[in-house]
Amino acid sequence: MFLTISTTGTPGRPATDLGYLLHKHPGKAQAFSTSYGTAHVLYPEADEQRCTAALLLEVDAVALVRRGKGKGRGGAPDAALAQYVNDRPYAASSLLAVAIGAVFSSAMRGVCHARPELPEQARPLRVKVPALPARGGPDLVRRLFEPLGWTVTAEPIALDTEFPEWGDSRYVRLTLEGHTRTLAEALRHLYVLLPVLDDAKHYWVSADEVDKLLRAGEGWLAEHPEQKLITSRYLTRRWSLTREAMSRLELVRLAETDDTEVESIDNAVAAETGAEAEIEAEAGIGAEAGIGAEAGTEDEAAVVPDGTTEPATATADPSDATDAADTAPAADKPVPLAVRRREAIVAALTASGAARVLDLGCGEGHLVQTLLKNPRFTEIVGVDVSTRALTIAARRLKLDRMGERQASRVTLLQGSLAYTDSRLKGYDAAVLSEVIEHVDLPRLPALEYAVFGAARPRTVLVTTPNVEYNVRWESLPAGHVRHRDHRFEWTREEFRTWAAAVAARHGYEVEFRPVGPDDPEVGPPTQMAVFTLTTTRNEKEAKAA
Repeated sequence: MFLTISTTGTPGRPATDLGYLLHKHPGKAQAFSTSYGTAHVLYPEADEQRCTAALLLEVDAVALVRRGKGKGRGGAPDAALAQYVNDRPYAASSLLAVAIGAVFSSAMRGVCHARPELPEQARPLRVKVPALPARGGPDLVRRLFEPLGWTVTAEPIALDTEFPEWGDSRYVRLTLEGHTRTLAEALRHLYVLLPVLDDAKHYWVSADEVDKLLRAGEGWLAEHPEQKLITSRYLTRRWSLTREAMSRLELVRLAETDDTEVESIDNAVAAETGAEAEIEAEAGIGAEAGIGAEAGTEDEAAVVPDGTTEPATATADPSDATDAADTAPAADKPVPLAVRRREAIVAALTASGAARVLDLGCGEGHLVQTLLKNPRFTEIVGVDVSTRALTIAARRLKLDRMGERQASRVTLLQGSLAYTDSRLKGYDAAVLSEVIEHVDLPRLPALEYAVFGAARPRTVLVTTPNVEYNVRWESLPAGHVRHRDHRFEWTREEFRTWAAAVAARHGYEVEFRPVGPDDPEVGPPTQMAVFTLTTTRNEKEAKAA
């Protein structure tokens, strides 16, 4: 199993800098032990004009069988001889990828303490792999490497040169040439794509392989046109791991689009939250507002029937000390505002006649759980950009144990409300429950268009805190918003002004309803706008014309 990496140089940038980058001296031949044999690093040529490093992996076929317990390609139980006589010692595969990661680990990370300026420099590179299994043929090889900036030569290798009529084998002779990539990027491409083309791995793929894939794929995999195929094959078609990796890659893509950090996108659930304990205890509201970069947790204090409040205890938001299950509380216990809000939402959805409902920014799935209890809602779609929130929602709803008929009513989707999404079109109603206040004001028009302009459900419900009511929270310091992630909190007049403008722009009518006790001086703790579509898209376009 063999691979070479070559570069050219100039007097100012000698080719032998490759030795610094690989942390292997060009004047030596070195050997490294691996689990399945010995890896040798040597330099067939090394001067200022041209330098080539070669990685030769000698595979111990017997050790491979013994450690693999006869599983995988080359170890099929119905072909005992094939366990020992196979292509593993000769064709590039996951064995070579693991050797690259072990022998060139510092180079893959872009670390060079002796010459720290070198790893960031793009340089002319030529990579050769004499025998590469390619399930998908030369065309797939090109589809994988060309989007990464490589000039690809993939020559099919004949099954037998003495019998050309037998045709080509599934192996190719690969040459990659490029001038825009760093050595670290080239090694990460090979580390991921060699086993993808082989479409097999010599070891059991566990959950930590997702982290390996994302580390090696940083900076290129999130935008690769063959991302799904790469992810699926790299994780040996383990669908649970593939779904996790795809979700995390989508977060990376959104973060890059928004020029922000992934942590600020996936913040609908606090990192320190004990998700499983929360689900078991049914306590501590998660981010009903979770929409990604704008998401936060939303905790509301208990509001008793006579309009007084119980102060929040050890919560980030004084407006929700507990989020008990949706069952009716005892007569002597206060009704949490979160429960009242969901009751108001269900009542408004019922009055609208909606059957297919979107919960936009579904967070941990509290509202989805409530809607599932009502058989009138035949399809419920929860949307959130936070993978953590969606994972908690799936566990809360017990999707893995739900009956087939019930499961057919609910779908959880990852997506950002800052972008239009064709999957959200055609629904009766959409709910934005405690969402808009988590959006930076300059980005609010994007959310508005995505919901009211693109998705255009017949009914849209929007709830948001009423900042005027904050004076009633004894535990909330004056001048503070209810949650650290709130970008703003509106007065009743500000909310009405915004909602009326949105309705006018997109052909809706809007009415306003209080949620919680309606204080005669400061209004309700939560305000809700009910938008009803009155103008179809064709009518709206005709009026504009």
